[in-house]
Amino acid sequence: MAMIELQDERQNESAVAVGSVPVSVIIAARNEGRNLPRCLAALRDFGEVYVIDSQSTDGTAQIARDRGAHIIQFHYQGGWPKKRQWAMDTLPLVYEWILLLDADEIMTADLQQEICEAICDAAVNGYYICLEMRFMGRVLRHGDAGFWKMALIRRGRGHFECRLRDQNASMADMEVHEHVVVDGRTARLKQRLTHHNEEPLSRYIAKHNEYSNWESRVLLNGDGKDGELPAALLGTQAQQRRWFKKKLYRIPGSPVLLFLYRYIAQLGFLDGTPGLIYCAMQGIQMFHTKAKIWEMQRQPDKC
Repeated sequence: MAMIELQDERQNESAVAVGSVPVSVIIAARNEGRNLPRCLAALRDFGEVYVIDSQSTDGTAQIARDRGAHIIQFHYQGGWPKKRQWAMDTLPLVYEWILLLDADEIMTADLQQEICEAICDAAVNGYYICLEMRFMGRVLRHGDAGFWKMALIRRGRGHFECRLRDQNASMADMEVHEHVVVDGRTARLKQRLTHHNEEPLSRYIAKHNEYSNWESRVLLNGDGKDGELPAALLGTQAQQRRWFKKKLYRIPGSPVLLFLYRYIAQLGFLDGTPGLIYCAMQGIQMFHTKAKIWEMQRQPDKC
């Protein structure tokens, strides 16, 4: 089970402005000093913003505090829930709707307006928002880079699937490829959320090393007993991707096939050098995941 210490570093409480958008924003962060200022600047009109920090050493907490956000220090020691689900379950949120963001995602004025209109629909409990991926200074328009994520949820009507309860701190302290499952009707917003990461490749690689630790354990030991979203060819985009990857993992040379699929079949080459690097990184992560599965099967006591 996770052991989590709640530390709310709210200083200058009067600096936390009440915006015109009645939505509670939750931002997961760890050493996001480069990305966070731009993210928070675009959220000035939202009712409340929580930054769930994991003991950052680059000034992330101070940046958030200076911009009027609530700072929560999250101490993870394994198990479930992880960062975002814990925040939804535990924080004293004021508003009926929750917006889940990463620090490298940027709200646009058009999306903000659409959110204001969408939350007035009493028949919908969750909205998918499409991410526009900006990687190494370029918007990726190909290579299967863009995807839809359930990011706007009516409070109490959605939760993250738990694909593996036996997790440890080497697998990242927040949900990686777990998806939000909503009770009730869902819909899609038209406006996009900009995913704009300015971190160097070394940090990108370090993050995805944690992700492959998690994914290898899920593929080997995940039991699907906790409401896991099933892989389905005719399901949502997340279910289709999960079905595709599940089949692909069984094929020898699948990391190369994944690269070719993204770079050639999905026209990733049209995105220039950033597209090449992005598609290659996806194949490399699959290779790392398969290698770690092989290691665990042969040396389970060392994993």
